[in-house]
Amino acid sequence: MRASYINPRSGAIWPADRALWRAPDDDGLLGLTPGRGLAREEIERSDPSLWRYRAAIRVGYGGRVSLGEGFTPLVETDWEGRRLLFKCEQLMPTGSFKDRGTTVMMSHLKEAGVEALLEDSSGNAGASIAAYAAAAGIRARIMVPESAPAAKRVQIAAAGAGLQEVAGDRDAVERAALAAAEELFYASHNRQPFFLEGTKTLAFELWEQLDFRAPAAVAAPCGNGANILGLYMGFRELQAAGQIEALPRLHAVQAANNSPIRTLFDGWTAPQGPTVADGIATARPIRGQAVVDAVRATGGSVPVASEEAILGALGRLARSGSFLEPTSAVAVAALPQIPDEDLVLVLTGSGLKALDIHAGLLTTSKS
Repeated sequence: MRASYINPRSGAIWPADRALWRAPDDDGLLGLTPGRGLAREEIERSDPSLWRYRAAIRVGYGGRVSLGEGFTPLVETDWEGRRLLFKCEQLMPTGSFKDRGTTVMMSHLKEAGVEALLEDSSGNAGASIAAYAAAAGIRARIMVPESAPAAKRVQIAAAGAGLQEVAGDRDAVERAALAAAEELFYASHNRQPFFLEGTKTLAFELWEQLDFRAPAAVAAPCGNGANILGLYMGFRELQAAGQIEALPRLHAVQAANNSPIRTLFDGWTAPQGPTVADGIATARPIRGQAVVDAVRATGGSVPVASEEAILGALGRLARSGSFLEPTSAVAVAALPQIPDEDLVLVLTGSGLKALDIHAGLLTTSKS
């Protein structure tokens, strides 16, 4: 079954035989018509990627753009006396969970005939889209903040994409991209709903890896919310298909210095400023209310972590064998606020993206 685009405000529907990034009737955010879910017998077990769930991924399989993403390890760990499950999304082909959404979005865009695209990113999504665009033979122009980590900028350029650094914060980059979108197709991973069609496979994967049950709870770092929204979509599809009874509680974890989702959730107010967790640093998440709705619907929460706690967790993770970027450490840093047993923590990006931060931690520890 193929998905169609839908405007959730007007109910208007458009076929997905062309690429869209905003609703034609009011220029607002687009969604996709509901999926039917997945049965365990439909899993293509010989495929070691997320495309093993192709029966529930609503794009054409013949034109898929894949680098072998997905089916990342789910590792049981004893973290400071507490049993946890780490979902190791940092082991994706480009080093971050973004590949989960990018493979499906780029497959759709290629199928729809897109030959050149524009993306704006804090770094990881740009690196992912640059790599998959190269694999698809699509020209890519990636806008990032001037402050984006050097490793991510190098990764984008190395894939052959046009790298454009923009002065200002993450939201300034989005404004620049919106202005440029009049002349080049805007493949915004935050606006293009087929990106979420990819991230929903995280729910399918956890379900399969846990012997076809849902965990009690999942916690993930949250900026614009692609993981939280994808998990909500995927687990709802499994519930509708009769594969699970209850939805896991979803915990959308933010840096205290950049916590607009928490503000939307319960009115939390705190001084906002820069955060070492650059991957989730956005002042105005465009699907913020949808993230809040998903968290509330599952009985979850929006914990926040201080900069000190994030860096402390980052160092402890590295010394335990998990080399991650600071954004990945946010959920670990907020663990005291998440009492759930049977908890999965999503580790989102590789430490190779943040060598300067790790070098600074080593220097501090020696002084």
